[in-house]
Amino acid sequence: MDTPAGYRQPASMSHKRGRARQEQPRNPHLFDDTSTQPPPGMYGPGPPVGYGQGPPGYGPGPTQMFDPNQMAQQPYMGQELLNTPMANMAVQYGSSLADQGKDYVHKNIEKYVSTSKLKYYFAVDTAYVCKKLGLLVFPFTHTDWSVKYSQDQPVAPRYDVNAPDLYIPVMAFVTYILVAGLVLGTQDRFTPEQLGIQSSSALGWLILEILAILFSLYIMNVSSDIKYIDLLAYCGYKFVGMILSLVAGLLFQSVGYYIMLLWTSLCVAFFLVRSLKVQILPQADPDSMGHGPKRRLYMLLCIALLQPVMMWWLTSYLVVGRN
Repeated sequence: MDTPAGYRQPASMSHKRGRARQEQPRNPHLFDDTSTQPPPGMYGPGPPVGYGQGPPGYGPGPTQMFDPNQMAQQPYMGQELLNTPMANMAVQYGSSLADQGKDYVHKNIEKYVSTSKLKYYFAVDTAYVCKKLGLLVFPFTHTDWSVKYSQDQPVAPRYDVNAPDLYIPVMAFVTYILVAGLVLGTQDRFTPEQLGIQSSSALGWLILEILAILFSLYIMNVSSDIKYIDLLAYCGYKFVGMILSLVAGLLFQSVGYYIMLLWTSLCVAFFLVRSLKVQILPQADPDSMGHGPKRRLYMLLCIALLQPVMMWWLTSYLVVGRN
């Protein structure tokens, strides 16, 4: 039957519902009250998430603070490996192999180039360098071209301006590469690869020139006390004139280049004739060019005249490209 309007439920039912409402627990707080706690970050960052916790299944462990001193005291894995006997044996074996390789290379180098003899060509000082550069630029007033000896050994270049050295040729070679790069830079043709090209080209032509001279001496059966290191020194002096020619071309265009090239070529040729004459024509009078075998004389003139050709070949394309 439908409940008539205004009908109320029995009081017992309403009391049961009120009691049920009272027995229900109050809703717990969804978030903890943090109004009385300091905000995070006030006393520094806390430990990272999961730091200080034990392995899973064993419950959370006590919170641990990060101690850098304790981390520094712990040995690294690589340090432990280096302290093992096998590692010490490997280091000793490697050092012994390095010493053996150094001795092998030193012995093979000594067969061809003696270190003590090579030091002789670099025994120079400032006074010698200045005198030798002046002799290369203007050799016409120099009278004594003989090399001094002491107990059958030539004296060091610092004591004899006529002695050949490798210091000036090496420094002149490096300076020539730098000046050539500068000239190419003024023409907007410079690239870093050009330095390598210039150095390899100049060094290749120099080695080829020395080999050609040695082969010519052998073919013409010209016996001489001159060494290949002496030839390297004498042929390397032309880089001084090449530097001056490039600088003159840089300042005064092609006219200055050709004038300076002509002068330095004449000076280098005259310098080589007077210097090598003592070694290639030992029986001839130093002040006379009419004595001595003709083959030796021709060989001497070929070496001297080859220098201006090489000077022009290694510098002309730089100045011609500038114009």
